[in-house]
Amino acid sequence: MARLLDQYGRPVDLTRLRQEQAEPTLSGVRSILSGHPAQGLTPAKLTRLLRMAEQGDATAYLELAEEMEEKDLHYLSVLGTRKRAVAQLEITVESASDEAADIENADLIRDWLRREELEDEVFDILDAIGKGFSVTEIIWDMSERQWWPARLKRRDQRWFEFDREDGETLYLKGLSGAEDLWPFKYVTHFAAAKSGLPIRGGLARAAAWAYLFKNYDLKDWITYIEVHGQPLRVGKYHSGATEADKEVLLRAVANIGSDAAAIIPSNMMIEFVEAAKSGGGTGTDIYEKLANWLDKQVSKAVLGQTLTTEVSGGSLAAARVHDDVRRDIMRADARQLASALNRDIVRPLIDLNRGPQKRYPRISIGLPVAIDTKQFAEALGLLVDRGLKVEQSVVRDRMGLPDPDEDGEVLRPMGAADAAPPPAAPPPALQAHGHAPGCSCHAAAPDALDALADDMADDWREVVDPMVDPIRRLMDEAGSLEELRGRLATIIAEMDTAALEEMLLRGSFSARLAGQVEADIGGD
Repeated sequence: MARLLDQYGRPVDLTRLRQEQAEPTLSGVRSILSGHPAQGLTPAKLTRLLRMAEQGDATAYLELAEEMEEKDLHYLSVLGTRKRAVAQLEITVESASDEAADIENADLIRDWLRREELEDEVFDILDAIGKGFSVTEIIWDMSERQWWPARLKRRDQRWFEFDREDGETLYLKGLSGAEDLWPFKYVTHFAAAKSGLPIRGGLARAAAWAYLFKNYDLKDWITYIEVHGQPLRVGKYHSGATEADKEVLLRAVANIGSDAAAIIPSNMMIEFVEAAKSGGGTGTDIYEKLANWLDKQVSKAVLGQTLTTEVSGGSLAAARVHDDVRRDIMRADARQLASALNRDIVRPLIDLNRGPQKRYPRISIGLPVAIDTKQFAEALGLLVDRGLKVEQSVVRDRMGLPDPDEDGEVLRPMGAADAAPPPAAPPPALQAHGHAPGCSCHAAAPDALDALADDMADDWREVVDPMVDPIRRLMDEAGSLEELRGRLATIIAEMDTAALEEMLLRGSFSARLAGQVEADIGGD
């Protein structure tokens, strides 16, 4: 028996599939304890840890990315919105063909996708959007005598490192150094916000600078509020005051700030001076504007727009454009996620249970396509009548209909159940002599017109293909049913009817000639 190979051509060790490779350790390189590089973060420190990530040591960068989600509420919100939008999308499975084996393979994947935990697991996989990559270990189960991914367990990105030479191959950190990831054990997802190395493709790298400057802004804002949020307290003492009197007055002024109460000698005075206001606003405007501006830049980086997160005016048309941009990003995330699941879930699940296949079912993730089923059915029927071949599975997937069960009751055309049975074959006497015993009628022997019809039927595809080819090209080019309907009338001029006209002319002439000959023979 040939040894099972994974999607990268590596041999699969089935005994390892029942074990966990990347579990955390109390001591060693895979600890759950984390550093906090966000404390005391400066431009120089940020530059240093980003450069270290490029050179292969991404631990500090990944810890900073985690802290950014914990400390920056806006970044947490927009990043969570982007991940949840994809995690809640509809997941469908397309079988490789209409053959029974391919349909069974697709049903196996559909059964696994019905798990309630899948949405949370997909959310963890999409952690790659922020950090550039994510690693999820597959916990295989064999309790039902088949290989089954019972859980997809998120593993901390800090426990992995990229190859120092190519910057793309992932290794697991171990006590003895970097370890290869076991085949059929991981879902590795790379979500690239831009082209380049995976570690530089996460949104956290771009948002880190906004996070740093926003922290500076918030610190200055809080300091300003502490100083100018309450009036300046000025203590006045008379010219003959002693040092002890001055100390009493100073303590009184200081205590007013915290205790809001103080006592002073009657010959002393405390004045409260309000902070000056200028420009028709407060001094906090500049801090608020900077914080809002930085939040908008983060929104653009994560969601591609700002109107879905900021209520700052704008027309309905602009809001629709911004929502379309967000949907484009959502589709791109869904496509990357589907590619990872097809590679790291679909193939291992099929190979382990049914053996290697020439073709595999395909997972698709996206918004359900709203189609007018009546118009789709009418257009499809028109094209099929003109010779277009369409697989039933494609039509079912497009209309959202599952494959029928073998023993299930299926719908039939109206009156099909009451239709008369096909006529029985004629008795031997009628087949041999052309008529039944005692019957004076003649059998309908083939004539010249029947032969002509048979000849035209044999050449029918060659005649129809030049007419149908423009419709086939239009179906390949059209992105939606509406576009197909809109352009259908414009391609009539492209249909080549010369062959059909020639066949009809020849057939009409031949039929007329054959009919005239038979009429003359019958008259004689």
